[in-house]
Amino acid sequence: MTIIDYDKWQEIFHTLRKNRLRTGLTAFGVSWGIFMLMIMMGAGTGLENAVYSGMGDFATNSMFIWTQATTIPYKGFPRNRWYRFELDDMYVLKRSIPEIDIITPTVHGGGYRHNSNVMYGRQRGEFRVEGIMPDENKIDPVDIEMGRYLNEFDILNRRKVALLGYRVYEELFEKDEDAVNKYIKLNGMYFQVIGVYRSKHTGGWGEQQNSNIFIPFSTTEKIYNYPDIVDHFSIIGKPWANINEIEKKIKVILAKRHNVHPDDQGAFGCNNVGEQFKKLRGLFLGIRGLIWLVGIGTLLAGVIGVSNIMLIIINERTQEFGIKRAMGATPLKIISTVISESVFLTSVAGLTGMAAGIYIVELVNRALGTSTSDEVMFMNPEVDFNIALAALIILILFGILAGVIPARRAVSIKPIEAIHSEN
Repeated sequence: MTIIDYDKWQEIFHTLRKNRLRTGLTAFGVSWGIFMLMIMMGAGTGLENAVYSGMGDFATNSMFIWTQATTIPYKGFPRNRWYRFELDDMYVLKRSIPEIDIITPTVHGGGYRHNSNVMYGRQRGEFRVEGIMPDENKIDPVDIEMGRYLNEFDILNRRKVALLGYRVYEELFEKDEDAVNKYIKLNGMYFQVIGVYRSKHTGGWGEQQNSNIFIPFSTTEKIYNYPDIVDHFSIIGKPWANINEIEKKIKVILAKRHNVHPDDQGAFGCNNVGEQFKKLRGLFLGIRGLIWLVGIGTLLAGVIGVSNIMLIIINERTQEFGIKRAMGATPLKIISTVISESVFLTSVAGLTGMAAGIYIVELVNRALGTSTSDEVMFMNPEVDFNIALAALIILILFGILAGVIPARRAVSIKPIEAIHSEN
């Protein structure tokens, strides 16, 4: 007993070759459908990668909060009152809200929108100075290009050390010069360079971060005369915690401590990264759903074309099927032949379209890999192999369904009527 029915497959190939133009156009419809599905999936992945890359390695359950002018009068204080966070707020929040995993303060040397004068030898520039603590690198990590990050001893000893952003390094030092242990002059005071970092963010966000200089929080308090002043807090919630609930609790506590009206949401500026990631995940889930909806619709259109062509072929082969039935061919054999033709046509066309789509996506990926621009709409577009395989299986199932109606039509032909038909 042979596993492969060579006679059946010779018959299938003969039928498809007999009407090459019709077969080619039908196959193109199926091939185009899965080709577009691969392209759309690659584009969706590339867009998603670019957006997440622009956000760097931000902790997904994090938030930042800072002060703004009050908008509601409260306890004798007028509206438009400015106030500042204090270092004690950090300890109160950490103690009062168990859902907080990490909280760390930042203070801007010279003020939020003011830069500090920085010199190294004959080179000089104006850059933003931020006083931070080591835990900041757990919330918004950076890549260390030279040296090291700030540590606890820098904080405790109020060391005059500086971690330079990569753009600062490029402005002050010669190319490939080792900046570690060199001294820069910051607002007339010498600071030892302990390292150079590069932002993980892309575009303008990354450029801005690369233009900063990090120094110990305690040192910033001393040299800028900022006793216990905090410009903003960076916060990570524990893995099981809801960052939105943490934000609400933080605002309630800070409002009480700084005599802010409980309903005055304008008195706080907040960047809830956890909420942004949640929205992005929902957005890309919707995009993937839309891609599948459009892709499956396009595949269905091609498969319907296959089914219609198979019906035409059945009508043309009415006499042939009648003779086969008269010679003892079983309905199952007739159905098997028709469905095999449909599945073969959709499978070959589907594989061709899928291969072409993946090839185009890979070409785009290589082209983007040679781009030197940080502002990219797509990054590493790719098609997941498992998803591509699932799409092909769906297409084959559609091919089977496309052959069912023509197969039932072929089986319903009565031998006597078929033999006497003109066709």
